[in-house]
Amino acid sequence: MRNWSTDTTELEKNPEQYAIWKLEQMVNFGLQGEKLNRQLLEKYWDKIAIDSSRRKYLRHILDVS
Repeated sequence: MRNWSTDTTELEKNPEQYAIWKLEQMVNFGLQGEKLNRQLLEKYWDKIAIDSSRRKYLRHILDVS
């Protein structure tokens, strides 16, 4: 994943923060050929900042609580 506005080398030092950031980027801006990691999505579900309509859609298709 390429991101020009974020220093990912600093984010990678904190694995939880990096995982949350990457999930948010993938959901909000496209997967770019990658797949979402369902386990990480479920783990950080309450922490990721995504649009309410996308959250509702993902909750429906993934059956995430």
